[in-house]
Amino acid sequence: MVNITHKTNTLRTAIAQSVVRVSSQETIDRIVNKQIPKGDVFEMAKTAGLFAAKKTSDVIPDCHPLPIEFTKITFEIEDLDIIINTEIHTIYKTGVEVEAMYASSVVAITMYDMLKPVDKSIEIVNTKLIEKKGGKTDYQKIASHVNVGVIVCSDSISAGEKTDRSGKIIMEKMKAFEANVTDYTIIPDEIEAIRTTINLMEAKGCQLILITGGTGLSPKDLTPEAVLPLLDKEIPGIVEAIRSYGQQRTPYSMLSRSVAGFKNETLIIALPGSTNGVSESIDAVFPALFHVFRVRNFFKHNEE
Repeated sequence: MVNITHKTNTLRTAIAQSVVRVSSQETIDRIVNKQIPKGDVFEMAKTAGLFAAKKTSDVIPDCHPLPIEFTKITFEIEDLDIIINTEIHTIYKTGVEVEAMYASSVVAITMYDMLKPVDKSIEIVNTKLIEKKGGKTDYQKIASHVNVGVIVCSDSISAGEKTDRSGKIIMEKMKAFEANVTDYTIIPDEIEAIRTTINLMEAKGCQLILITGGTGLSPKDLTPEAVLPLLDKEIPGIVEAIRSYGQQRTPYSMLSRSVAGFKNETLIIALPGSTNGVSESIDAVFPALFHVFRVRNFFKHNEE
């Protein structure tokens, strides 16, 4: 199965649809009047769909077992078509569109099985996804309007003694979210160098500045000391989310001194310098964090 350990739990919803087509109005009438020999078609098929939703990972190899927290199966009759809609919710790391489609399909097959003794010309017309919400696709439209600057704070990398990996990980992840990485620079871990680079990136229009390095416990780790005085408004929840996510993977995450907040209209986040630390920090808060730009734009628009 695909590795989803790096993802965070969010509300995921999906609606899928199947259509069963019968050959006569007589079949429709018998369904509605509960005159099918095998029993109440709608109730039996609905029950089968509920079982199917919870058992999807047992029959679809790449589907992860996940908590199904809500399932709703409804029926509509349009002429000789019976339209099955299945809505599923979960709070988990991956979506439920396959679960919704599988449940709708099983509902349709159950109806076919119950109706075949009285109607030899039934067909299952289609099964399709109607809607899905949750996950990174909800944020890509926002991210595509965000200009990102990446700062690597490291004495050894800036001196050419080592090569940068953490900054490149940030850029790869931002590009995967379809954000615009417009600036990338490597500087020594020095307070004035950090502040000057932040000011330059802000002046060039970066709405998000991600800094990697200098958040550890060494006397030379000065990124928080450089960043904090520049912030107009801290956002402690970002750092809390990063630490909580990291704590589930390694106890060492409690030693990070990450900081986050706004300088005017620019969001600045100081992240760990290690490759694992920076990668996990990005996974912990993105792409959901792009929502902050939607919120800021809303308030800015209303103030104007």
